[in-house]
Amino acid sequence: MALQSRPSPTTNRLLAAAFLMATSAIGPGFLTQTTVFTQQLLAAMGFVILASVMIDLVVQLNIWELLHAHRKTAAQLANDYLPGSGHVLTLLVCFGGLAFNIGNISGAGLGLQALTGMPVHTGAMLSALLALLLFSAQRALRAMDRLVQVLGVLMLVLMLVVVARSTPPAGELLQGILFPQTISWTAIITLVGGTVGGYISFAGAHRLLAEPEPLTTAQVRRSAISGILLTSLMRLLLFAAVLGVLLQGFIPDAANPTASVFGKALGTAGYRIFGCILWAAAMTSIVGAAFTSISFMQNLHPAIAARKQTATMVFIIISALIFQVWGKPVTILVWAGAINGIILPLALILLLWIAHRTRLPHFRRRTGLLAAGWLVAAVLLWMSVRTLITELPRLLQP
Repeated sequence: MALQSRPSPTTNRLLAAAFLMATSAIGPGFLTQTTVFTQQLLAAMGFVILASVMIDLVVQLNIWELLHAHRKTAAQLANDYLPGSGHVLTLLVCFGGLAFNIGNISGAGLGLQALTGMPVHTGAMLSALLALLLFSAQRALRAMDRLVQVLGVLMLVLMLVVVARSTPPAGELLQGILFPQTISWTAIITLVGGTVGGYISFAGAHRLLAEPEPLTTAQVRRSAISGILLTSLMRLLLFAAVLGVLLQGFIPDAANPTASVFGKALGTAGYRIFGCILWAAAMTSIVGAAFTSISFMQNLHPAIAARKQTATMVFIIISALIFQVWGKPVTILVWAGAINGIILPLALILLLWIAHRTRLPHFRRRTGLLAAGWLVAAVLLWMSVRTLITELPRLLQP
């Protein structure tokens, strides 16, 4: 009797959603954020990662379970319960997705430059072309799934190589995670925003909704947890690699801290590995931002819903053209960062309110999870408003 060696379609779908969510979060900014905060906090960065993981789990479990129960995207569900709110959410998410996709395309160009030496704009356009080819495929959804899984595993393997060479002290790592000498709430909020902010909150859940076959709540829950744990593992590995190098007395280059850390650990090969990880992180984020943004936009007009692949390709083309013409759109990226910071708590509050009003027979309200969701939403909203007030004068500068 032959052994079953290939995973079932359901398993593939759950893995695809987990990897899409995880790799959407692991973008170019993810690498720099983790390196910079590790440089500031050293071993205490471990506690920041642990705290952000717990918050991420609360956010994602609430969102994934609710959307799955209704079998609707976040925009559709919001419009059902509060007409017009889904359109507002769509505009905010898609603006952030477009702005960050411009940054992702730039990051892909920088990654190929570090890997091969080609000009940044050439590498950016080649990466955008690859994304277009992927979404032009007859089975684009399957091609997207395979890409994010292969590149996700590649990033993890390469990061393990860097950790092995940087030799971080296990004792200090554990102490920093469990008994930090300092706690940075700014770092926690920043990591949360980068992991489940903006479109990232909905990438995996919307991927599950892209196919009609029903799933159990337990399956959805496991997929959401897997996505968060994959992202967290990548961040922990990067944290360990950076800490190991920092404790050797190395001071990272402020212009490109992650690349300089990799270079210190592995010499020239380290820069090549950095380029490969950066390109993989950017490519998966390009795909995730485009797919998720269009999953929101399809609710604006039936023509978009009928031609999702074409709309996704147009979204990527627009991102690439803006990058090509404008170069480095710092202003739009800064504004997008501020908006993404406020999207998460507002979207979470809206969905938690809907969860309390939901009367579906197969939806079992988990009081503890909802209570934790309200607490997280309140803290994130307070921090986001505080950040906006602090940063608004700088954002308004010409």
